[in-house]
Parts: sequence; C-alpha cells; structure tokens
Amino acid sequence: MEGFVGFTNRSQGRDQIFRATQYTCMLLSYLIENKADKKKLVMKLKQLESSMSSGRKMFRLGNVVHALVAARRAAELPEVVPRLCLTGSHLSRALYFVCDAALWLRSVGLQPNLDKPKWHTWATKCYYCSLLMNLARDWYEISWRLEQAALEEKAKENSAWQKDGEELNGVKSDGLHSFLCQLFQILKRNPPLLLDLVKNLCDLSGPLDTLGIYKTNPGVIGFCGVLSSLVGILTLASPHLKLKQ
Repeated sequence: MEGFVGFTNRSQGRDQIFRATQYTCMLLSYLIENKADKKKLVMKLKQLESSMSSGRKMFRLGNVVHALVAARRAAELPEVVPRLCLTGSHLSRALYFVCDAALWLRSVGLQPNLDKPKWHTWATKCYYCSLLMNLARDWYEISWRLEQAALEEKAKENSAWQKDGEELNGVKSDGLHSFLCQLFQILKRNPPLLLDLVKNLCDLSGPLDTLGIYKTNPGVIGFCGVLSSLVGILTLASPHLKLKQ
C-alpha cells in the first residue's frame, strides 16, 4: 500500500498543472465571454477547461487509497484537535474521491444510469466538509500561536513594567488592532501556515457556490482556483513550505 501511495504522489504535480490550466480557462472565458469577436475563443477555452477537468478525474482515481492511509497516520497524532481535524478531513476527502470516481465512470459511459446531479452534490459536500476540517486545523494552529504571543507579551510586561508596560497598554487599548497585528506577524513568520490558509479559503469558493451557500460567478471561482493551484504547485516544488500533516 505504501508503494501505491508513493506512486500516486507523483501524479500530484501533473494534477496541479491541469488544475491551474482548468481554472485559468474558466477565468479567461468569463472575462471575454461578452465580447462578440471572442466567441470562438470562449468556446475553445471551455472545451479545454472540460478536457482538463476530465483528465484530473482520471489522475485522481487512486487517491482514495492515499486519503485512507493519510487518515490512518493522522489518527496517530498526539494532539487531539489536529488528530480529529486531519482524520476527518482525510476521510471526507476519501469519500469525495469515491464520488469523483463514480462521476468519471459515468462520463466515459461505463455507468450511464448514474444520477449525476446527486453524486455531484455528494462529492461537493464531502469536499466542503474536508475544507472546513482543514480550516479548523489552521485556526487551531493560529490560536495556539496567538496564545504563545500573549504569554510572551505578558512576560515582557512583567520584566519592564514602567516603560514597556505603558507601551503595551497603549496597544491593548485597541483590541482589534492588536489582534490583527499579532495575526499578521504570526502568518508572516509561518509561511506554511499562511499558504495552507490561503489555499483552503480559495478552495471554498467552488463548494459554497455549488451548494448555494454563497453564490458567486465563474470569474471569482476561476481566480480562486488559479491562486489555490499556484499555492499547490509551490508547496509541491518546495516541500518545506507545506504545512506538516
């Protein structure tokens, strides 16, 4: 099984390139669709987008095994919150890959009677749940670092009560400003956490629109998809920028 996981890992780079191309086509077709002289180009972009989507489904056929192995590893993490969030995320992603594979079988004609809207909705819900779990894990990491920063600030107050204490109290008078400054510094010092947060937030745009929770348009979804794909490519090219699972 470990060998199989290693094999499917090597397809992630190709999947991210296909994904970036797919969402770039979506964004470009949205931007030029109202121009009368660009109708043929829009049609070609939509055809390429569809081809990229189909190719990605084929790349993801074996990812259910990878997700289950990742869930097993996450279940062994020592900390409770990351263990629950990551295990839930990987299991939800495994269910998403099952639904995705079923949709691919229908698209190639092997399961013509499959209820496409129903399976697509199930796939989107599983993907949405996985993203929420990932964001919960991100927030846990941020909260832990904010707590550490607060403890360090309190220690500085105690060590320099007169001068530094007055300055720190001045910052405290604006709670929101202080929080945002600390959040900015934390994300600045932790690029993997920042990239993971950006990627998960960008990935939310598609499920939110599909499930009717927050309707947007193909332009927003395309832009978020391109940004998320670029982050995915960056973390694959530079593994030290990927948040540890």
